[in-house]
Amino acid sequence: MDATSSLDRYRIAARIERLPRSRWHNKIRLIVGAVNFSDAFDALTVAYVLPALIPLWDIKPAQIGALISVGYLGQVIGGVASGALAEKYGRVPLMVGNIVLFSLMSFACVLAGNYPTLLALRFLQGIGLGGEVPIANTYINEFAKSGERGRFVLLQQSMFPVGLTTVALVGTFVVPMLGWQWMFVFGGVPVLLVLPMIRVLPESPRWLASRGRNEDADRVLSRIESLVSAGGTVPLPAIPADVAPVVAAPARFADLFQGVYRKRTLSLWMLWFCAYLLTYSITGWLPSIMRKVYHLPVAQSNFYGFVVSLVGLFVLVLAAFTIDRIGRKKAYAGGFLLAAVPLFIAAFVPNLSALALGVLATLAFAAMGMIPGSLGMYTAENYPNHLRAIGSGASSVAQRLSSVVGPYLVGLILPAYGVGGVFGMFAVFAVLGAVTCTLFSIETAGKTLEQLSPTPRTA
Repeated sequence: MDATSSLDRYRIAARIERLPRSRWHNKIRLIVGAVNFSDAFDALTVAYVLPALIPLWDIKPAQIGALISVGYLGQVIGGVASGALAEKYGRVPLMVGNIVLFSLMSFACVLAGNYPTLLALRFLQGIGLGGEVPIANTYINEFAKSGERGRFVLLQQSMFPVGLTTVALVGTFVVPMLGWQWMFVFGGVPVLLVLPMIRVLPESPRWLASRGRNEDADRVLSRIESLVSAGGTVPLPAIPADVAPVVAAPARFADLFQGVYRKRTLSLWMLWFCAYLLTYSITGWLPSIMRKVYHLPVAQSNFYGFVVSLVGLFVLVLAAFTIDRIGRKKAYAGGFLLAAVPLFIAAFVPNLSALALGVLATLAFAAMGMIPGSLGMYTAENYPNHLRAIGSGASSVAQRLSSVVGPYLVGLILPAYGVGGVFGMFAVFAVLGAVTCTLFSIETAGKTLEQLSPTPRTA
């Protein structure tokens, strides 16, 4: 650091803001991105296992919905618990613990010989899955510079839809050729990430400072500065003077509903609910709809799910390079509204072919594809350092609840009202998401985390 380091050593946010992009940043994004990839792969594995299990175990529509939903019910518990624990014990220990849990439970699913056993194991696996992504998103946001946070975070978070796309691709070929058990074998491989996580990922200096551990925050950040500056051989930019400091404050769940955070919390929950009801209901049910309603072969049914996921990935990567310029609010409101159009068409046009339904589902997913992949970043931007993990974990509850409710509702609506009724429900939630974003969401692009989120006593 420079000659004024003794005066600036506790200006943690300003020191993070001045760091140029480096190989070290790319390394932590790669590791955390691999975590997001693994979470997505394991979360959606069951969608590509089900077409093989439906005739094997004679699974009824309501049971299909329950098996998809039960993993997300576990994720509700994991999201809440991990958010609180990450504020108390740190970001890295919770990421490590969660990946161990969901990987081991994936291996256990290989041994499931009947529907009730798989149902129970998916619930336990969901606890680890539910806690992983909110903490990972919180962690990576806390190292991002304000002017390029969208691109920095979304390129890492794009690994989540890469995981969704990969599980679709793997499921399309592996399940018919090798059997459904191999999907869960692959789902357990992420346990190998534990060692690089422990060795490479430092604890978040912003979290340390928010807990009053300024000496630890300074020590961790000094080590990062040394790596970024190649041991001091590459001069770092001056520490900016206009960055608000990290404020030490206790982490209380009730503060999510105090001051400006009340509206933020409730609107975020609605955005998560709408975005993921659409995401997991469409990606989770589309292969089964193609199999059960249109009687397509397993490989062809899973291919439709693969195409939808692939389009979502391309849209999110595009968003990474545009969302800092467009802004979060316009991108989200427009995405929801555009998605509603093909969903309404699918709802009201009778006797659609499998191909037509697949095209409309894909168009809807393309329109809103950036939203589910970037909401973790946006949520982290809405909260101060000491509430960021709790806020992200609590928002993930809305996400997971929608992932429980959505697939289960599809299982009830499909036999009674057909494909049109299902897509009509999807369209309503797309419109609700657009209205919520337009009326209640804030714009966060281009501002530091501390500037966006005053502490409760000053909010």
